[in-house]
Amino acid sequence: MNQVITDGLNLMPPEFSEGLDVWSSQDGTPGSNTYDGAANAALVTADQDFGNCLEILKTSSTTKLRYMGQTPVLPGLYVRVSARIKAVSGTLPSVRIAGYALRSGGSHLSGVDETGDSTALTAYGEVETVSAIIGVGTRPGVDMAWGEDAVGGYFGLDLTGGNGGTVRIESVRVEDVTNVFLRKMMDWVDVKDYGAVGDGVTDDTAAIEAADTAAAGRELLVSSGTYRVATNLTINNPVRFQGQLSMPDGARLVLAENFDLPSYAEAFGGDEVQGFKKGFQAMLNHGDHDSFDMKGRRVLLTEPIDMAAAVGNKTSYANRRVIRNGQFACLASTDWNDTVVTRSATWSASNPTRLDNVSNAGSIPIGSYVTAGQGVGREIYVRAINVAQGRVFLSSPLTVPPSNQSYTFTRFKYMLDFSGFDNLQRFSMEGIEFVCSGHASAVMLPTGGLIFHFKDCFFTGPKDRGITSIDQGCAGMMIDRCQFLSNEQALRVQDRTTIGFNSNANDLKIRNNRAVRFKHFGVFGGNGSIITGNHWFQGDAEAQGLTTAGIVLTNTNVKTTIEGNYIDNSFIEWGNEHDPAPDLSGEFSFGGLTINANIFTANDVVNWHSFIVIRPYGPGHYINGLSICDNVFKHLNGAAINRAEKVDTSIAPLDGSRSRNFLMTGNVYTGVTKNSQNPVTVKVTETSDLSTWEHDLRDHLPFDCEARVAVSVLPEGAVRNASNVAVYTMPFATTRHGVGRGSIRLNWSQPVHGSVQLTARCDTV
Repeated sequence: MNQVITDGLNLMPPEFSEGLDVWSSQDGTPGSNTYDGAANAALVTADQDFGNCLEILKTSSTTKLRYMGQTPVLPGLYVRVSARIKAVSGTLPSVRIAGYALRSGGSHLSGVDETGDSTALTAYGEVETVSAIIGVGTRPGVDMAWGEDAVGGYFGLDLTGGNGGTVRIESVRVEDVTNVFLRKMMDWVDVKDYGAVGDGVTDDTAAIEAADTAAAGRELLVSSGTYRVATNLTINNPVRFQGQLSMPDGARLVLAENFDLPSYAEAFGGDEVQGFKKGFQAMLNHGDHDSFDMKGRRVLLTEPIDMAAAVGNKTSYANRRVIRNGQFACLASTDWNDTVVTRSATWSASNPTRLDNVSNAGSIPIGSYVTAGQGVGREIYVRAINVAQGRVFLSSPLTVPPSNQSYTFTRFKYMLDFSGFDNLQRFSMEGIEFVCSGHASAVMLPTGGLIFHFKDCFFTGPKDRGITSIDQGCAGMMIDRCQFLSNEQALRVQDRTTIGFNSNANDLKIRNNRAVRFKHFGVFGGNGSIITGNHWFQGDAEAQGLTTAGIVLTNTNVKTTIEGNYIDNSFIEWGNEHDPAPDLSGEFSFGGLTINANIFTANDVVNWHSFIVIRPYGPGHYINGLSICDNVFKHLNGAAINRAEKVDTSIAPLDGSRSRNFLMTGNVYTGVTKNSQNPVTVKVTETSDLSTWEHDLRDHLPFDCEARVAVSVLPEGAVRNASNVAVYTMPFATTRHGVGRGSIRLNWSQPVHGSVQLTARCDTV
């Protein structure tokens, strides 16, 4: 920008040879004295340095020279006044650029600096150039800042110092130098002005860093071109990309003021995948940002993102970090196809999480899902491999498989795969949607870590799994307010294979989520979980349809709370399928579980459906600490289901003779034939005169438990003998009689008839 050109300003004073009547010896104001005919001034022609010039004899303490034409001083305009001068005789003076400031109306603007820096003339015949810059604004390099009240001025120079010296002045120049300030006046700095080439070959790292330093808070412009950056680069100022960067995978890019996906994508030519990888890499290597904001952008994926490989320089990280507010979407690609490997292996109960004698173990991918003909529970994965020893290490123990059999290892493909991290702690994903579209699974967790948190996320149409844990990376995992939408919603329940999530470690918090039509919502391999406020439903359109477990608990002593959930067309399954020695042998049996205040609903399912199922994988197990209270059990449409709870005895029965600390009260039953309770109070009526009354409680005692304790017997009205005389003696009770030991006998002192209220329990404290 140059206002002489753009606004037609004429700034340059005339040559001295054109007449001295416009050159004032005072302030330059109209009517002031001029050098025309002055005794101490003369025009000189043919000076060896200057040609035509003005010669002045200094006769006063400050001898002034001012052009009497008014020079404008405008906002955004910066003028430079300069002169070339030399001493020719007498006392050597000092010289400075000077002016007379004007305000609107032509009056003097006082209180501003009207002189530039002084330069002493030190030798005769030596040419000096003096200059000063004048403008409205106070900027570095401006010698006279006159402020917004200034409209113009009269400019020239002053001679100061001793009198009697003679000087010659070539000319006084007034120029528009606004362009000198142009870059500083603009709010951006172009990297090309600092030597960046942008040819994709030259290393532009140093030039970009120099431009970033010069920006000093202004925006850095990466103008069109491809800029090769060979090493780590931090841009501390706001940045705008017209061009793009080219960086090695291991070189880190930190956009300190633009730490978001749109900026990183623009840095790499709009490539959102590369931008996301570089942003994630920076987040784990730069302490100034705890989160990477996708700002609502969608990242289209044709292959998994190996998150550890994207970072490149670490497999362990323990500071809180967050990815938030965006979407990952799968496009069809063969890179989502499962990798399937089948190998024979041996197993020993002494090392229940290890397979030995595995040929070519290195061909089995870490994170593979393990299946076999026998002994492999649900959600067992390969967590590590020792290739040299032919060993495969598993996420959970096997349950007495044959000592030698064939195993299939299926590696599902995940949009975000964290399995390369040995330890990743306090990592969160907030407001992220994983649009799997049946092509891929969503997230594989790190092998180790603590408190991986999913909040307000959507898992839409996963091919196999929503969230997979292959080891202990799920410890303390929290899943809050997420939506799990199956890719198998059109299939019958029995044909589904997808699972919302699994865990192997303890202390999960699963809260306020919604899951639609998976085979299982969650498989819990660890203990100490809180499962509350969720809604999962798994039905289909079949009449008298089959059901599967919504959640699966795979350990006996689970210390888990399931409270306030809406459990729809599914059930809770509790077993010990990850127990390498499933027979009871001194460990805690089924206990530590609270199932309270839930809504259980089923719609037109088979009548053998139950909402809570205990499935022992070996004999001898019993209930040892269980609360099932204040729930609603409801079946709609179709015949009533038999009971709300049951034991799956397909592998082993549950020992009903040892139940302890078991409470099942306050529940509401609709469309359920047998209303289980413990303790249970029933009315026992005997119309014949008998000395022994026996009552079968099996329709009321849950989980095939025995009638172990008679708590109380209270007659309703008089109990009478054969003579119809009231009998006031109380009976004694004996327990565990009849089929399944489900009856209690009341033994009277004589044959009697009447009614009593009997309270009994199937457990002891």
